[in-house]
Amino acid sequence: MSKVEQNSSLTPLLDDDYDTFLEENEDSTAFRTPFDSQLQKLLRRETELRLRIDELLEEIAELEAITRKQQQQKEPGEVKEGVQQSGQAGEPNNNENDSWETFQAPEWCIPIKANVLTFEWDELAKACQFDVILMDPPWQLATHAPTRGVAIAYQQLPDVCIEEMPIQKLQENGFIFIWVINNKYAKAFEMMRKWGYTYVDDITWVKQTVNRRVAKGHGFYLQHAKETCLVGKKGEDPPGCQHSILSDVIYSERRGQSQKPEELYEMIEGLVPN
Repeated sequence: MSKVEQNSSLTPLLDDDYDTFLEENEDSTAFRTPFDSQLQKLLRRETELRLRIDELLEEIAELEAITRKQQQQKEPGEVKEGVQQSGQAGEPNNNENDSWETFQAPEWCIPIKANVLTFEWDELAKACQFDVILMDPPWQLATHAPTRGVAIAYQQLPDVCIEEMPIQKLQENGFIFIWVINNKYAKAFEMMRKWGYTYVDDITWVKQTVNRRVAKGHGFYLQHAKETCLVGKKGEDPPGCQHSILSDVIYSERRGQSQKPEELYEMIEGLVPN
């Protein structure tokens, strides 16, 4: 009787028990094939993918809950509890409308107020191709004490929602500038590659107080006093591109929450002045 026949009763019945089976029979070579290691890798990869899918489903559920809450708050006649409304009860608050009426966009700028998840990107791409794109993504912070007591005044998006925006359709040749937070460097580089960009440089914003001192902020290991903007390039340089005339460091006063320095716009105009 062959060795395989003698041990045929030990054949594993379930994939989940395969690793245990091999460990218990590590001295036996009859059950090992050239595909054992490859099968184990595939099983481990399957487990990793299942965990990632569960994480994405949780992020999507959280995003849908936030969207539903915002839609409910926008229903006509509803008054938010705990918030003092201007004017008499039941009267609409026109402060937001007034601010938009007095708002003046900079020259050559067209402000668009829209939901990036449902925006018609194809129509924008048909109407205009950009030499430079500047992004300040609403990165989703860590779930455990993400702000350390600092309230976030804007809606955050999961990584999967940000990377699914078809940015690549808006530009054939040019630069992309992406503001990134500390724990999203790897994801930002991944998004660049997905959209067809190559990382070429980065810009550091050193935050200052009104007294021109370093403005220290929150951090897990170190106090954060800077922010970073990654620069990527796609295709050829835009017409009139000016090389090596600008610094990669901005010293500027810290502004409101998530508000970035205006000096970056000046740097972009200097790099691509057309």
